[in-house]
Amino acid sequence: MTLTQTRRRFLKTLSLAGAAGFVSPMGAMAAEEALETTSVRLPKGVGICVAPQYIVEDLLRSEGFTEIRYVELPPTPAATIEAVARGETDFNLNYSINYVSAIDAGNSITLLAGVHVGCYELFSREGVRNIADLKGKSVGVGAVGSTGALLVTMMAAHVGLDPAKDIDWVTDPKVKPIELFVLGKVDAFLGFPPEPQDLRARQIGNVIVNSAVDRPWSQYFCCMVGGNPDYVRKHPVATKRALRAILKAADLCATDPARVARRLVDGGFTPRYEYALQALREIPYDKWREYDPEDTIRFYALRLRDVGFIKSTPQKIIAENTDWRFLSELKRELKA
Repeated sequence: MTLTQTRRRFLKTLSLAGAAGFVSPMGAMAAEEALETTSVRLPKGVGICVAPQYIVEDLLRSEGFTEIRYVELPPTPAATIEAVARGETDFNLNYSINYVSAIDAGNSITLLAGVHVGCYELFSREGVRNIADLKGKSVGVGAVGSTGALLVTMMAAHVGLDPAKDIDWVTDPKVKPIELFVLGKVDAFLGFPPEPQDLRARQIGNVIVNSAVDRPWSQYFCCMVGGNPDYVRKHPVATKRALRAILKAADLCATDPARVARRLVDGGFTPRYEYALQALREIPYDKWREYDPEDTIRFYALRLRDVGFIKSTPQKIIAENTDWRFLSELKRELKA
């Protein structure tokens, strides 16, 4: 099947979804104010979990955007956050703890909504059955301050370990953490899609924490939408419509993961269809209406502060770097 045929099939899916409320009716758009800009830029970042960001183009066009561009960036969560803070992109999906640490470091971001719960899984070798068993063991991470290091540190502290003393943190600039784990050079490793899917397919390791189902991590958003503050302030109508498109894309991930997985592969966002489909089926994309994003920021900010990664208080971050008014309106408009 050609890319053109696949795109046509996906557009057909969107037109069918429109009957169920995924695509804004023209009448509803006409009742809104005109877009202040028809341009929007998104990063081509990392990971299958941010699938709504990758399949949102047609939904953005249905909202009136005509200039939609994906900006190529280094494949790290930090790079995509810094790009939106600098105004090189307008919106970004990223893990909530990455936003909190980036804001504490001085990056200017406006958090707008939570998108989905859980995508990280902590894998271990034999003999490590839970987080407490990590005492005296090695954990592979990309770098100090990386998502993996932040989250495993919080998990360890949550069960009473001293992350600095009780865990041997292993980094290798030439070898990815998952490769260290596969080679048996570390006892544990925190993976995100498609890494967990790959390890399960190869029957390597055991999952001791799944952030999609294990408390307390499953009770808070993983990926959230952040926007450039200038864009949000100058273009409130465009911000609301862009956010609406992203949240509808999340709904589409929940209701039609097979078609979304195919779109991700055809768009060059990931190479393995079966891994993409598995991840989309496992990640709860339907929680954005239910959970409170402010609770997520408060939860992670407190824990990051407790382990010494940030100095900002949750109150400061929430007061200066969040704007939930668009989400509140969209929750009323996009009822399940």
